[in-house]
Amino acid sequence: MAEYTAPTTEKDLENRFGQIKPYMNPTMAYYESSRCLFCYDAPCVKACPTSIDIPLFIRQIHTGNLDGAARTIYDSNYFGNICGKVCPTEVLCEGACVYNLQEVKPIEIGRLQSFATSRAIERNRKLYEPAPPNGHKVAVIGAGPASISCACELRMRGYEVDIFEARNHPSGLALYGCAPYKVTNNDVLGEINYLQEQFQFKIHYNHPIESKEQIAALERDYGAILLGVGLGHTQPLNIEGEKLDNCIGATEFIEQVKLVPLSVEVGRRVIVIGGGNTAMDAASESARLGAEAVTLAYRRSKEEMKAYAFEYDLARSAGVMGLFNAAPLAILGTEKVQGVRFIKTHSEGGKVMPLPGSEFEVACDMVILATGQSKRSDFLGLIDSLEKDARGCIKVHPGSFQTSHPKYFAAGDAVNGGAEVVNAAAEGKMAARGIDSFISNSK
Repeated sequence: MAEYTAPTTEKDLENRFGQIKPYMNPTMAYYESSRCLFCYDAPCVKACPTSIDIPLFIRQIHTGNLDGAARTIYDSNYFGNICGKVCPTEVLCEGACVYNLQEVKPIEIGRLQSFATSRAIERNRKLYEPAPPNGHKVAVIGAGPASISCACELRMRGYEVDIFEARNHPSGLALYGCAPYKVTNNDVLGEINYLQEQFQFKIHYNHPIESKEQIAALERDYGAILLGVGLGHTQPLNIEGEKLDNCIGATEFIEQVKLVPLSVEVGRRVIVIGGGNTAMDAASESARLGAEAVTLAYRRSKEEMKAYAFEYDLARSAGVMGLFNAAPLAILGTEKVQGVRFIKTHSEGGKVMPLPGSEFEVACDMVILATGQSKRSDFLGLIDSLEKDARGCIKVHPGSFQTSHPKYFAAGDAVNGGAEVVNAAAEGKMAARGIDSFISNSK
């Protein structure tokens, strides 16, 4: 029995995709901030990839200094509001909270963070002024979290920044790839607009960089270039049936849910193939959009899934069923998906081993592949002397994020292979400092 019926109105969508970390009101924030012990050498700060001074901003919230709290957050993480909602706080800052050692609920750090930053955004508080122009220009390719973070930091150092974005909206997977029950489109775009007003960087939309001539022009006109291009489409499994109707990549499916949710058609019986956090989101969203049965199929055991445990629990709460130690052999059907043929597996020395003669089939009318994203190899091939690692990701110096081509820097998923928004924000800021050092030393 399905947990949800198909939504037909905006009100239905609100009910299906209610925020799992809704904004606090002032009273809630006051009492929650009063619980903080303000630990010396706080473990929550160490667990944060952007090293936000968490005890400080919580104390500022408790004493009514909301602008000060927002400034403390943004000083470390330019995506303070979005990260407060989409960060896996359960395994980062909140997971490190000392209350866990006493089996007491940890401080709701993420919600407090979003409370303070959302207030600054709503009231359009002017927290920053870009530095006077230093006469240098930097180009940024892509308008995702790493790119925006880099642009903000560069503007604070006096650089003129032009961001070139192929689409008509900013912020990459923060907008297109984060589940709607984690963050709304309005939240993402609201924070980007706020940052753009604060820091005055330029975003050129519908402006893809896709030729050597464009690359040569950027190299001529700018002192340095940041590659914040993220990843590409869903990686195929290269099995029979992937071209059938109703077989779709998870990244593409989630994007549809974010942009045109009432137009997304889901099957009655859906199989999601994969064991990462993207698979959990795709499965949960399918269920919330009215699929009668959603099965999450993974080739390894439940314990070996890459997804966070709380993400799997969230999918389960929406009615998703798990099928483990099952590797797909083929997607069945003539024109449309009719099922998936699996083979049972077991792990041996860390490798997935099939069990001969254990093939079985599961009927479905939709398959969602959550099998990772491909690298943007065609684009990266336009840049001479750009080294990549064994995964096909851009190789960078770990401190400066400078690539093998000295004029180019890179950050975000194109470097780390796919991590959290907070990681991209941290890397973009570090890359900006690397760019500043490079240009300063080149004078």
